Amino acid sequence: MDLIETVGAILEYGPICDHCLGRFFGKRSFGLSNNERGHALRTAYALVKNEPFAGEPDECWVCGRLFDHVDLWADRVVAAVEGTEHTTFLVGTRVPPLMAESEEMVWSDLSLADPEPLKSEANREVGKAVSALNGKVVDFKRPDVVAILNLAEDRVEIEINPVYFRGRYFKYERGIPQTHWDCRVCGGKGCERCNFTGKMYADSVEELIGKSAMEAFDAENAVLHGAGREDIDARMIGSGRPFVMEMMNPRKRDVDLSELEAEINRYAEDRVGVKLTGWSSHSEVETLKSNKAHKKYRILVEVGGEISIDELRSALVLLNGAVIHQRTPQRVAHRRADLIRDRQVIDIQSPGMQDGRFVIEVVGEAGLYIKELVSGDSGRTNPSLAGILGKDAHVTSLDVVLVEEPGSGECNGTS
Repeated sequence: MDLIETVGAILEYGPICDHCLGRFFGKRSFGLSNNERGHALRTAYALVKNEPFAGEPDECWVCGRLFDHVDLWADRVVAAVEGTEHTTFLVGTRVPPLMAESEEMVWSDLSLADPEPLKSEANREVGKAVSALNGKVVDFKRPDVVAILNLAEDRVEIEINPVYFRGRYFKYERGIPQTHWDCRVCGGKGCERCNFTGKMYADSVEELIGKSAMEAFDAENAVLHGAGREDIDARMIGSGRPFVMEMMNPRKRDVDLSELEAEINRYAEDRVGVKLTGWSSHSEVETLKSNKAHKKYRILVEVGGEISIDELRSALVLLNGAVIHQRTPQRVAHRRADLIRDRQVIDIQSPGMQDGRFVIEVVGEAGLYIKELVSGDSGRTNPSLAGILGKDAHVTSLDVVLVEEPGSGECNGTS
């Protein structure tokens, strides 16, 4: 079937607008809009067949004359994003099933090789009209906002993409989890166990940072993505832990991070602190999560019975560089798979005593359980300090003092 015969076959389906007629050949030729392409095809058909030129009909069985209302949809989009800070946008279209099936039926019946979907043209035409109205720029990869044209319900839906910023956080107070924990009893609904807060703990690092951030960005929620996590009873001191904060549905995007840093540190003073280092992205979150950074810990260890510092240091020599076989610790077995993991001790040494306890500094591969490295966890961790000494040993306090940046080599036992 040649081009003119194909046009005639399409016209036999029923009245069709120039936009839809042209879109059935949307990937042929360049420099034409679908409207222009459709008008040209209709004209060529009348000339070849030597028939009176009827022009474009007032109805369209495919789109229902959708493209007569491009300006109306553009006005709706501009109104819907008013009050939401953005510099880039993208238009998407939710096409009713019957409308999509109509054009797909023609593609299939006539074996068309070059059609463009209705959705694509609607996105493009309304997008151009919106940009002309408000001067915003279309971004196909990561727009600030996405406007969805819901044709079936005759309304515009707005999706606001997250804003990300990065930094390092410090946790000065023990007993604070990294992220919000729903109450284990009620699952976050509120009960007597959680004093009807829905939370296992009153605060978290995520919430202490996120409160000020949510206010600054006028966001619905703040999600913290950390480079690993420390135990709830451990402090995060030293150089801090790298993190990225994701702001959900932010109505503001142009925020001064230095002012935000000062406000977070004021609000969470003596509990949590931050050093913000710049803007981030979803891809950086993935990198942060996949990075298996070494970490340096400073711990206080209590040993049952008399033991000298020299005896302790001799035992540590046997752990230095050793590969540790660790079965999932008893204390986390309720929420993690029961596996045996091999993790290396990169460096371990003791600079001395403090308050009658041994101070030990450990650089470990990501995933090394430090408390169990000391206690042995009833034989589930081997070798262990307790096993080598032949005495009970346990950690009385633990601080994370350094989390390695990807590729930095900071945690090499010399820092």
